[in-house]
Amino acid sequence: MARENSPFSNYAYAILTANALRTPDKVALTYCGDQSFTYDQLNRKVNRVAHALLAAGVGRGTRVASLMNETLHVAEVYLAQMKIGSTVAALNPYWPADTLQQVVEHSECTAFVYDATVEGLVNEIRPKLPNVKLWLRVGGPGTDAVDVDALAENASEDEPPLGGFGNDLLALFYTSGTTGLPKAVMHTHFSSLASAQIWLDVDRDQDSVMGTGAIIWGIGFPALVGPAFYAGMKLVLEQDWGPSNFLKVVPREKVTHVSLIPSFFSALLGSDEHSGVDLSSLKGIVLGGEPLLPALRERILERIPGAGIYCYYGQTEAPYTCFGRQDDGSQDISSVGRARMSCAVRVTDPNGARVLDEVGEINLNGPNVMVGYDKQPDKTADVLRDGWYIGGDLGRMDANGFLYVLGRREDAILKGGQWSQPVEIEGAAIKVDGVAEAGVVGVPAHPEGQDAVEQKILLAVVARSGTDLDPEAVKAAVAALLPGHQAPDAVVIAPELPHTQDASGGPGKLLRRGIRDQYADQVG
Repeated sequence: MARENSPFSNYAYAILTANALRTPDKVALTYCGDQSFTYDQLNRKVNRVAHALLAAGVGRGTRVASLMNETLHVAEVYLAQMKIGSTVAALNPYWPADTLQQVVEHSECTAFVYDATVEGLVNEIRPKLPNVKLWLRVGGPGTDAVDVDALAENASEDEPPLGGFGNDLLALFYTSGTTGLPKAVMHTHFSSLASAQIWLDVDRDQDSVMGTGAIIWGIGFPALVGPAFYAGMKLVLEQDWGPSNFLKVVPREKVTHVSLIPSFFSALLGSDEHSGVDLSSLKGIVLGGEPLLPALRERILERIPGAGIYCYYGQTEAPYTCFGRQDDGSQDISSVGRARMSCAVRVTDPNGARVLDEVGEINLNGPNVMVGYDKQPDKTADVLRDGWYIGGDLGRMDANGFLYVLGRREDAILKGGQWSQPVEIEGAAIKVDGVAEAGVVGVPAHPEGQDAVEQKILLAVVARSGTDLDPEAVKAAVAALLPGHQAPDAVVIAPELPHTQDASGGPGKLLRRGIRDQYADQVG
């Protein structure tokens, strides 16, 4: 067998079976506080599911639409599919029915696996998917569907024949789909294993415990579950990972490491619910997905002084490309770090030339980069150029290789003839007493005139619990911290800011376009 087809180049074998061989009796996973599996037990369970899928007709290369919301099902079924070499089409259970149908059709899935939590959605779209020939249900029997649990109950616990290796397609992980149909990002066994190495850059030991919640379907799986298993950690898996349950689970399970978005801590620390809760077990907090504002970082350090704060930058197409630490003085806290080992980052001007200390497009490269967008060669060519992924984010890089992400090109605001990024203004806003979270957008200053490009700045803020904010006072306080072209023209006090729906119970990423849709008419 060629080395590239060794078992250790199969993603699931490398992150799970390897630990079952090395530390069989170590706890691999706990689920909602009432189930626990050692690495050996979990590996055997996944092997039974893999044999059940094979018996049902799922084989190497079969494209399987995978729609599950229960995190334990996601972990077991994804790993089983990955062992046998079927392609996981990792669907988002919070998409509307028509989006699900179109994605399954476009991805040419011939099998569909689901659990009870999404049965209503499946019943709605099933008649419209004639090319899906095999329907499979986990979590109990269903109508006209293979009962995977029943097949797995008496299946072999031996390793199944491994069906995917190295550069073989592992999964389709879908983009957020803010415009048009979500794009199917193709990742291989190798590219996903490269992302799994993220915890090797974080201080940890053999007793480290990773906590996470519902958003492990899709890219959340190789971003959260895969790295925890690859590092041999104990994974605390929950259905609800919102602030309230987080405050129960962390002390109960002595969670040491978490990976979250900054908005989570805006919500957690914006109320008094966390007061008196023992969070001292936390040793590593990894933040990414959106900017970490310095003032929020200080609030986290004050509340959890024993934890290291790490930052990362990447996208679904190139997860975890940059990494850094933000609490020990090793870098400017506004930076997202430097390229991880084996990865590369550069910033280029409009001609594609590398620049330092200048704003340009961020380019990412490394073994973690996607193969491309499934069945979309033109869109693939737009973002993959000479091996570099160029996804539309602006930033700058200093002479020491530290990257500063400024945001999306389309989010940039032009006022007074000068460009600004929202994060610069949002960082000033949350320094104001009583502000828990802030979001900034540009709105046309003269929507009907020749100066349509010129914009005004709209700032929406959420007050901390028990605090009343005056819009004009906030406006004046923020303006005092910024140059004139970044001063807000209007401030709204919002009960909450719009975020993506991620099913975790906590806020997803900030949706700036939602601020514009809701409040643009309040800018005079």
